[in-house]
Amino acid sequence: MKDVHFDTSTVHAAGHSGVKSVSKVKPIYQTSAFTFSSLDDLEDYFRGKNDYLYTRMNNPNQDDFAKGVAELEQAPAGVVTSSGISAIMVGILAVVQAGDHILACEDLYGGTYTLLSEELKTFGIETTFVSFEDMDEVEKQIQPNTKLIYSESVTNPLLRVENLEGIVSLAKKHGITSMIDNTFATPFVLQPYTLGIDIVVHSATKYLNGHGDVTAGAVVGREDLIAKAQAKMGHLGCNLGPFDAWLASRGLKTLSVRMERHVSNAQELADQLQDTKGIKKVYYPEHVSEKGNGAIVTIELDENSDVHTFFKSLDWVKIVPTLAGVETTVSYPLGTSHRSLPAEVCEKLGINKNVIRISVGIEDKSDICKVFKYAAEQALVSNQNL
Repeated sequence: MKDVHFDTSTVHAAGHSGVKSVSKVKPIYQTSAFTFSSLDDLEDYFRGKNDYLYTRMNNPNQDDFAKGVAELEQAPAGVVTSSGISAIMVGILAVVQAGDHILACEDLYGGTYTLLSEELKTFGIETTFVSFEDMDEVEKQIQPNTKLIYSESVTNPLLRVENLEGIVSLAKKHGITSMIDNTFATPFVLQPYTLGIDIVVHSATKYLNGHGDVTAGAVVGREDLIAKAQAKMGHLGCNLGPFDAWLASRGLKTLSVRMERHVSNAQELADQLQDTKGIKKVYYPEHVSEKGNGAIVTIELDENSDVHTFFKSLDWVKIVPTLAGVETTVSYPLGTSHRSLPAEVCEKLGINKNVIRISVGIEDKSDICKVFKYAAEQALVSNQNL
């Protein structure tokens, strides 16, 4: 779709697979394979004349979702996968192979850190983790075999806003591919591909789907790289199922209206918690884009607070190891998303026992602020009474 606003694109983007249908809502192609009228018809698939063969390779529902995400990121192509981590994997493997080197920011999601430091190492792929605060220092870590620079647009869980322009400049200078996880920002807030990033990845489990009922990933970017990622997806068997792809496409339609409320509520919560007793520090991004700064607020409780009491005092707010549903939830990075990180890395980054990540939902903002203020105060009072 051209010459329409983002709000319009979100409603109509996920519906462009090219399969004609008289149904107002795209049908679910819940099939493992597609049939052919003859051997010549079958051979036409391999000649590029027929679109579908086997759902592990592609499916109309997968294509709908992939093209929808690509359109919202203003990228030319996309592929979807079974999870965020599998999307990261196929995106990386579209660029690197045994003997290559990756340069990654040190403050990554724990699952990505483990993938890079442990799993890809068994493939003969080495990763160096460094602070991306100073691009001159990052440049010093580039090796002759560095093929990929990897980071997150807004980092998990301490919400550092990445210098995307700096990464693009560095990558182009040295002929290195750049890849950004845009899960926290979403294309509503930020579109890294338009800034020159080569590959953009999402855990579509989060905001793109938005309802906590799908596990999915998406990779968008340069057509040549996405073609390689598509092949890796099929070869490794990490395809997204048709029903999950259909659900994610449905969720994508409301991304804009959900994010507008998420972001507004998160900004209010971050402002309100700044002066709340029992909270030592509030992490919330600034100047991400004109549309806002995202929907995650991370807090660090006071040293005199009891974190267990905090979680027990949250009333209707659920404790979960994920984020981005329409309901407000909390997670405990040290015990979930960053549990696999070495203790010294967590300590260096500031991920300690009092750090709590809040995924701000679309409820009434006064109710959200009230419950977190109460929990913080109770955690402080509880510890003082011990």
